Amino acid sequence: MNRYVSEDPQEQQAFMRRHFHIRLNLFFFSAFAIFTIIIVRLAIMQFVEGPTLSKEETRMRVREVPMPPVRGSILAAGGEMLAYSTPVQSLYLTLQKSNYDPVSEAGQANLAEARALARELKKAFDTYGDPANEMTEEAILGAMDLQFRYGGGFVPRRIKSELTEKEVAYFLAQKTKFPGLDIIEDSVRHYDPDLVAVQTVGYHKKYRSTYDLEWYKPIRESRDSDPALQYTEDEFVGFDGLEMYYQRELRGKNGYKRVPIDPRNMANGVADIIHPVKGYDLHTTLNKKVQLAAEQAILDQIEWVRKNPVSGKVHPFAQTGYAVAMEVDTGNVIAMASMPDYDTNLWQTGSMDTREFEKIREYYKNGTVTPYSAGYSGHGFESTVYLGSTIKPLSVLIGLNEKLFTTQTKYTDRGAAYFGRNDQARVRNSSNHIYGSIDPGLAIRYSSNAFMVDMVGEKLYNKYRAKGIDIWDDYMKQFGLGTSTGIDLPGEYLGTLEYKDESETALSRLAYASFGQQGKYTAMQLAQYAAALANRGKRMQPRLVQKMTDDSGNTVLELKPRVLNEIKMNEAYWDEVIGGMRTDVSAFDGFPYDFARKTGTSEQAYKDELMENGVFIAFAPREKPKLAVAVVIPEGGFGAHSAAPVARKIFDAYDREYGLAGHPLK
Repeated sequence: MNRYVSEDPQEQQAFMRRHFHIRLNLFFFSAFAIFTIIIVRLAIMQFVEGPTLSKEETRMRVREVPMPPVRGSILAAGGEMLAYSTPVQSLYLTLQKSNYDPVSEAGQANLAEARALARELKKAFDTYGDPANEMTEEAILGAMDLQFRYGGGFVPRRIKSELTEKEVAYFLAQKTKFPGLDIIEDSVRHYDPDLVAVQTVGYHKKYRSTYDLEWYKPIRESRDSDPALQYTEDEFVGFDGLEMYYQRELRGKNGYKRVPIDPRNMANGVADIIHPVKGYDLHTTLNKKVQLAAEQAILDQIEWVRKNPVSGKVHPFAQTGYAVAMEVDTGNVIAMASMPDYDTNLWQTGSMDTREFEKIREYYKNGTVTPYSAGYSGHGFESTVYLGSTIKPLSVLIGLNEKLFTTQTKYTDRGAAYFGRNDQARVRNSSNHIYGSIDPGLAIRYSSNAFMVDMVGEKLYNKYRAKGIDIWDDYMKQFGLGTSTGIDLPGEYLGTLEYKDESETALSRLAYASFGQQGKYTAMQLAQYAAALANRGKRMQPRLVQKMTDDSGNTVLELKPRVLNEIKMNEAYWDEVIGGMRTDVSAFDGFPYDFARKTGTSEQAYKDELMENGVFIAFAPREKPKLAVAVVIPEGGFGAHSAAPVARKIFDAYDREYGLAGHPLK
């Protein structure tokens, strides 16, 4: 017996009654509290969460299936179409069954039904379709995606594009015979058959092919809830060039189907269709005539150096060439040629025959901005080569700005420079020329390697020791060498900076860098560097797109010229350097403008032999410059004879179209 409870039976009974009433009251209070909570929760669900839950219920019963929009066009500066889409009628199928597994009995029956449909479709295609657009029964089954690899059961499958009028009429008339089939307007991408800057424009493939591309990871990870922005695995997207860089702008907005679905996640009922919105058109800075002139000039020059002696010998291993023409004051890229090129219409279906791809594998990318898959010379040299003597204007600027010498300094050129322990290392001038007493401007004009080593490389080392490498690197980047140019293209290569390789002494690296043998850069970087010289230190961002317009032709975005950075130096230094850019170049005989130029012949080792790459930079006119040009011909020999003739034809073409003196010659 509990010691707190009396042993008197009456008291015990009274205690039990009190205890019972307490528990009963507690029960009723708890029930009331729970009931109150339920009522409040129901009120919240009805009045607060009701609209959201209603939408969710609708969403679970209706799927919004994206329909890709018509892609915007890419136009040259004169309005010529470089890439455009034409409308076509396509046949789409929405599956009516959810199980096509051959293991189960129901799946076997559904699979047999799908095969019967494929046979019927093939008959219709063969009867009413274009023989050039023939499809096999297996291809039709593959397009049906019966294993749901690329979309859920409610997602329409594109069975065939570019239907003929007879096919469209037949399927519309037989709609009851083919449940789930729809005729939807699609588009086909076309590229200029004249092959205008094909690697710059880019190409397209299906979105499902983008899993390995970093460029598309933000899109895949965004999981945008707006059906107008959702991608389908079967739609076409940009793969390189402007097609990729401006993918979002070119793409436009989806149309979409509102598809009622059943508990099996299959279509059930009539779909509503919201039509797509066409993407923006890109108006590029590329001039078609100047571009084609640049491309042909490269091909002609490659052929010429293979048959005619340059520096006393022919160059049979010259197979590639690269050129960029950039307006000095705007940054507009007028021409960007990477040769050889190919027909991007081969990608029209989103894939290419393996044999065709093998033919272009080594040069289908843009060699003016990347060395990868962008062409190789006969000995495998890439599109990025040593700058050779084209670095010398910058070397002299560095020497002047660092007070290593003055514009009046006289240097006695003896044909070679010696450096290192006991002067064991020797650098000679080209063809062992001895120039005697020269100033900095003449050192550029005569292309004195000895001056650059003694007066720039070695003195920079003596002033800063090993930190001279960082000083050199900083100057390079200020002029666009070894850093991004800001070009509106994906995958820009930043250069190979061998002067940072610490396996060599800092003195050796600075000595060789001073005359262009310690850094490999792209033609785009070279063009920006040449334009920065022309601008006396103002580095302009190169651009390929100047504006975007909508489907009605209204301008939605206009891109203005942009200065990336400005290098402040004494005007006398610029005068000395630009005045020294007067190397003799026979390709410019008769050129009606005074212009600044620098040839380059960089040496590159192949086994035990040194091969010569042709490099050339120039801008014209010398006063109030309009255009800067850079040309690279790997294994082309002396730059004055291999690369310079290409630049001359580009300047002439620009002069006809725009005018180097302010008015077009045409």
